[in-house]
Amino acid sequence: MDTEKYKLYTKGGDKGRTSLVGGQRVPKYDIRLESYGTIDELNSFVGVLLAYELEEEDKKFLFWLQHKLFSVGGYLATDTTQDDVHTVTSVTESAVARVEREIDRLDDMVPPIKAFILPSGGAITAAAHVCRTVCRRAERIIYRLNSETPLDVNVLRFVNRLSDYFFALARKEVFRINGEEIVWTYDHEDL
Repeated sequence: MDTEKYKLYTKGGDKGRTSLVGGQRVPKYDIRLESYGTIDELNSFVGVLLAYELEEEDKKFLFWLQHKLFSVGGYLATDTTQDDVHTVTSVTESAVARVEREIDRLDDMVPPIKAFILPSGGAITAAAHVCRTVCRRAERIIYRLNSETPLDVNVLRFVNRLSDYFFALARKEVFRINGEEIVWTYDHEDL
């Protein structure tokens, strides 16, 4: 079978514009691009997190999450005022509920929080905190987009829950690996 291979570069963006899913051309600094670009960045950091030695249940959830993040990116790359959203890019209430169940599972494995926690304690924990902070940035950008073009409430809820998920995963991992968290102390001069 002879298939034609396409070049990775199109030169279409050389003048600072790119296409959304429906073909509309927008500036590369458009808030919509910023939103799905940050989701793509988050998905890449999830890939980094997956490179570590995680428990099988966590790996399975993170692989599922990567697929959902790709769907969220596809949704955000679609100007819903001009194009219909494809079913594969939608986020359902059941996806939000799955994230909530995972947060609860992880949170049940650790003691209650008694102090502010530093984003530290090992490579896996630090990687989970990077995911958490990139997710928070994505959420801020998505809410800016939502103020201009109302977005599906489940997309907003999904991204909001994810930062909590990464926090819960970081806590679970730091206890699994180190047995304790590294907490913030107001008097760091004595450390």
